[in-house]
Amino acid sequence: MRPDYDLAVIGAGAGGLSVTAVAARLGLRVALIERATMGGDCLNTGCVPSKALLAAAHAAVSARRAGRFGVALSAPAISWVAVHAHVRDTVASIAPADSAARYRALGAEVIVGEARFLDPATLAVGARRITARRIVLATGSRPAVPPISGLEHVAFLTNETVFDLPAPPTHLMILGGGPIGLEMADAHAGLGIPVTVVEAARIAGKEDPELAAGLGAALRARGVTILEGVTVAAVEPGPVLALADGRRIAGSHLLVATGRRPDLTALALEAGGVRASPAGIATDRGLRSLTNRRVFAVGDIADPAGIGPRAFTHVASHHAGVVIRRAVFRLPARVSGAALPRVTFTDLELAQVGLTEAEARAAGHKVQVLRWPLAETDRARAERDPAGLVKLVVARGRVLGAGILAPQAGEMIGTWTLAIARRMKLSALAGMIVPYPTRSEAGLRAAGSFYLERLFAPRARRLAALLARLP
Repeated sequence: MRPDYDLAVIGAGAGGLSVTAVAARLGLRVALIERATMGGDCLNTGCVPSKALLAAAHAAVSARRAGRFGVALSAPAISWVAVHAHVRDTVASIAPADSAARYRALGAEVIVGEARFLDPATLAVGARRITARRIVLATGSRPAVPPISGLEHVAFLTNETVFDLPAPPTHLMILGGGPIGLEMADAHAGLGIPVTVVEAARIAGKEDPELAAGLGAALRARGVTILEGVTVAAVEPGPVLALADGRRIAGSHLLVATGRRPDLTALALEAGGVRASPAGIATDRGLRSLTNRRVFAVGDIADPAGIGPRAFTHVASHHAGVVIRRAVFRLPARVSGAALPRVTFTDLELAQVGLTEAEARAAGHKVQVLRWPLAETDRARAERDPAGLVKLVVARGRVLGAGILAPQAGEMIGTWTLAIARRMKLSALAGMIVPYPTRSEAGLRAAGSFYLERLFAPRARRLAALLARLP
């Protein structure tokens, strides 16, 4: 019998929406199943509200620092209610692009409910049975809550609830120094709230240690207290963090930001013959399930072994493109982890793509590291904001990785993402023409420094002297 749909997509976050939009516009029979809010984590509790909150915080910081230009401003008066109205308005302005009405207009059927497998080709949504030729799992992730004694008895926050506070914290404690924890630390500190970050290892643990250290220095300069290499033994009402070294830290609110885990619980994967682990759905590099060829997975829920990072909205959109090529057009396509950028949107921002220095050395590459401080760009001098660094990891005349610590680093990383994806020669990058004065010059100078030693080597000097004698 003919299946009910050509494609059933479970989850209306970035990856699921992208697959649905393309398939529906191609005229396929598509069912989009969502149990909660359209737009997923990114729109409602992640990328969008966090960046809106950061924008407000950075505006307050800019006002406090205006005196360095000879502009005298009084201390900013911050309205918590108005700031959160700005956050909600930002989400509301984007929501129509992710709405059920839009996807129905594209030709998809939007089904509200929780989907689960009945067999490898059949889903149940409530009392309804659905069959589909291809099934795309895009259910995203949820906050990972660590097994700390007493935590279950404390009303803690996660990224899903931190934007709903009716009044500002008097002291926000943050458990975890990854992107979510650091961004929320920066946002709340910028709004004048005391913040303490507690991290069991080091902050920004997946990023280059040199750049992470610079980010930590910038956050401490903003007033954030950062405790690294510290374990929380227990959490007590208050809330109070009891540290393993005997110290106790009390605050008004506790934000748990210790990562996220794939949201697999409701799918009944065993009935669908879909193999998974705590890391997600086991797939090949084309995002197809290893055990049910009807099924594909995208975004946080997909686990193509050895390929990362994946817990980012732009990665989910990239995954969607791979699935469209494979599931719809039956073309060969695969995910590559070599050029997936990531950004921590603090101020300074930390942007990274490709291999870090440590990762490149561990992989056996004979690397050369090229650095250029932002302080040596005229744009940074003009704006009296010298902090930051561009760091390139190079081997055999090509860039393996790039890290940027700078204001708006996320806007600068694209060049290096393309360079790594296309395996461009460093000579081509060193020959770029970038606008002056911009901070992008730091990347150009870092690339050009690779050739400085040979340019001014004795052999080059002798050649220049010889040519100078010619008429």
